[in-house]
Amino acid sequence: MAKNGFKILDSDMHIVEPPDLWQRYIAPAYRDRAPIGMDRYPRDFGVKVNGTAIGAADGNPMRVKAKEADLDAKNPRYLFAIQRKWDANSQVQAMDAEGIDITVLFPTRGLFVLGLDSAATVGKKGLEPEYATAIARAYNDWMFDFCSYDRSRLYGAGMIAPHDIEGSVREIRRCVKDLGFKAIFLLPGCVNKKPWHHADYDPLWVACQEMDVPIVFHGGGRDLLTPDFGLEVFDLVTMWHTFSHPLGPMTALVSLIAGGIFERFPDLRAGFLEANCSWAPWLLYRLDETYEWRGRVEIPGLTMNPSDYFRRNCFISVESDEDPVRWVVEALGDDNIVFSTDYPHADAKFPESVSRVLELPVPQASMQKFLWDNCARLYNL
Repeated sequence: MAKNGFKILDSDMHIVEPPDLWQRYIAPAYRDRAPIGMDRYPRDFGVKVNGTAIGAADGNPMRVKAKEADLDAKNPRYLFAIQRKWDANSQVQAMDAEGIDITVLFPTRGLFVLGLDSAATVGKKGLEPEYATAIARAYNDWMFDFCSYDRSRLYGAGMIAPHDIEGSVREIRRCVKDLGFKAIFLLPGCVNKKPWHHADYDPLWVACQEMDVPIVFHGGGRDLLTPDFGLEVFDLVTMWHTFSHPLGPMTALVSLIAGGIFERFPDLRAGFLEANCSWAPWLLYRLDETYEWRGRVEIPGLTMNPSDYFRRNCFISVESDEDPVRWVVEALGDDNIVFSTDYPHADAKFPESVSRVLELPVPQASMQKFLWDNCARLYNL
């Protein structure tokens, strides 16, 4: 399938998990505590874990109002998928409607289900290491079954739980070897305030590098990890959403670059998705400038400027109507940008994402890289 002469690889398409996914797929030892997807109204993508609702509108009437305004009764774009309960057949229908050849799939409820600190820090409301990995493993098993509808077009991104380093290393290897997944993803927020450049996480980067699979940071909105990229003080979605998606991946990128992860693991690929890309020239300028000032004292182990690690190791995603991408290409080139539809979330442009991205003011050679070449490099496809 080609659109306007381009093959298209969607770097970040979402599924909508059934509310009872974890009740059906989690290991028997944890079934009585299985997370429960919240399903009170159309597009309620929250999840309840240990009795705590995450990613839902509870307690914030402005969020409820925003979600009500987007009920699918008023937004018929996704009715075909709702009628099929968001099954794999509807996923492929959506790909065909856009003209997408291949996609790598990320979660919806799964963007919140691990958004808690560890039990050792917050007690009963937190996640014990083995329980956190059981949640991730259940999701991955479900995703494997979901992709069986068409394994030539549907590829999973594997969930891992940073609460459990040893369990996550095993799960990374299983996701790649046994399940055929093409990425591993993490929330940008830090469990127990432990930053991503902390040495405790090195086994994760070792496993990803050895398995030749990228680590992808992808937020979903407000969870209970810190820092809070919604910045707490905002009640309107218009306000907190403006910050939440870009700031999380930006923070993870700075942590991995300035924290020396790409120096120690030069073959590690990392994606920072659903965050736009237009912030990259400024952020990397700022990081280079600060490194010039403080780097020799604070991070003497780096052998390149931060922006050079970005060019070698990192990928960021362009939205379908992100006109400022022209300045990203001018400042940083076009080798690190991948295309994302964000289907089927409320701010996605389905079914016009591909048509609109083709209108962006960049050369055709850059568009070829966005839509296929760079995505294929990120995911080793």
